[in-house]
Amino acid sequence: MITNKFANQVAIVTGAGQGIGFEIAKQLSLAGAAVLLNDLSAELADQASGTIKALGGNCHPFAGDASDIGFIQQMVDEAVRRFGRLSIVIANAGITLFGDFLNYPAASLQSVMNLNLQGSFFLAQRAARQIIAQKTGGSILFMSSVTGHQAHQNLAAYGMTKAALEMLAKSLVVELSQHQITLNTVAPGATLTERTMEDENYQNTWARITPMGRAATVEDVANAVLFLVSPDARHITGQNLIVDGGWTAVSTSPY
Repeated sequence: MITNKFANQVAIVTGAGQGIGFEIAKQLSLAGAAVLLNDLSAELADQASGTIKALGGNCHPFAGDASDIGFIQQMVDEAVRRFGRLSIVIANAGITLFGDFLNYPAASLQSVMNLNLQGSFFLAQRAARQIIAQKTGGSILFMSSVTGHQAHQNLAAYGMTKAALEMLAKSLVVELSQHQITLNTVAPGATLTERTMEDENYQNTWARITPMGRAATVEDVANAVLFLVSPDARHITGQNLIVDGGWTAVSTSPY
């Protein structure tokens, strides 16, 4: 990472209280960006922001529901009020609700759609309006998943939303490129996070079936994200970058 590569940039990262989102927020902040760190949990947002500040980063917590359209506008407004502008948006917040298709409840589908799709769509919309008004250009990135590329047991709803996010990024290229806004997605495979490590078999299972011999770390995914929102990727838009150690090349089932 080049120090200060993101100097004078302002970023919003949703779902960043822990895991991949936290690592993205941390790396952006330590590379010079001012970061508005969102999480549904105020406790996690405060802890994550405090950790980043202790490392020397410029980070402010902003807890709330990233699927709520009113709150999304508040996030954008707060980033501008606190830091003066908005440059980068990482729509990382998402929910995974497992369930077999034949018995999948409507409430679960609505929850997955609300956060993964509605939240990402309207965060991009409200951020784009702000960036266009600034006439500065910027970057918007959606967090996809390998389940948007390969079928995965009991994840029909989740995989559907992740595939949709990749199409959304491509569609927005048509509308936002004239404003010098890039739209990309990153699709992580199995990644070691606080949540996934609750499964005691997770690390060994994915090490066994991943060609590179291990699951991804949060640093692996964050590195890909930071590249796509950096000046180095200013002519890359409408693209998806898979970070899975080669798993989608072979697609061995963990079951």
